[in-house]
Amino acid sequence: MQHVVLNNGLHMPIVGYGVFQIADANECQRSVVDAIETGYRLIDTAASYMNEEAVGKGLRSSGVARDQLFVTSKLWVQETGYERTQQAIEKSLRRLQVDYLDLYLIHQPFGDVHGAWRAMEDAYRAGKLRAIGVSNFHPDRLMDIKAFNEIAPAVNQVEINPFQQQLETAPFMAEIGVQAEAWAPFAEGRNGLFENEALTDIATQHGKSVGQVVLRWLVQRGIVALAKSVRKERMAENIAIFDFELDDADMTRIATLDTNTSSFFSHRDPSIVKWMSERKLDI
Repeated sequence: MQHVVLNNGLHMPIVGYGVFQIADANECQRSVVDAIETGYRLIDTAASYMNEEAVGKGLRSSGVARDQLFVTSKLWVQETGYERTQQAIEKSLRRLQVDYLDLYLIHQPFGDVHGAWRAMEDAYRAGKLRAIGVSNFHPDRLMDIKAFNEIAPAVNQVEINPFQQQLETAPFMAEIGVQAEAWAPFAEGRNGLFENEALTDIATQHGKSVGQVVLRWLVQRGIVALAKSVRKERMAENIAIFDFELDDADMTRIATLDTNTSSFFSHRDPSIVKWMSERKLDI
């Protein structure tokens, strides 16, 4: 597995396993074990996924030492603010049954994110969080966090896929020392991604699947990629991307697919901000 080096020197696997929408506890636990057995070391969860306990059980059942794993979780909107974030960090640690998290992210750019960040800085200094970052922050919001706090975000996890390539945002993040991490690299199959002519042509040329081509494209851009599947054979396929390389023509052809538009929704849409701000979870 290849790694990227974060702005604090921490090494992070460049391909990880995400557990978004794996609601069944037994299936989630089994999937985490399968992913680790397959070779994944980065496991990505969140308080709002409601499966941290199952992930924790999977981590312990895997038989792999904690210091060989890279565990990420995230802070939900309702728990922003200094004191609430302090409590949220402790709850995530307790649910996951770990002494520390390798990476903790503010999940959405809403609420008292500055108060949350100060709590995360304190937890980082205390050794409870090895790196801290954000998710779904546009460049202006990212710069706001960076400008008004002591510790800069190490990671910004955002939507990146062939239809939303973040061609300006990703280089900007690299320039200011923030690692880009892609959620939904396959756009959940939207816009006919797996049938796309350009992607299927490139996949055929390399004897790989479309999914492998997309993940390889992200890796070659230096972007951490999160893949999700509950099928062990697909997990193995998604991680088998280090034995081939896309050439310049491949990368250029994939670049033509960019629409610079989310395949899901805009975090600047007032209705989305309202919905996320009002979404109260039992966490």
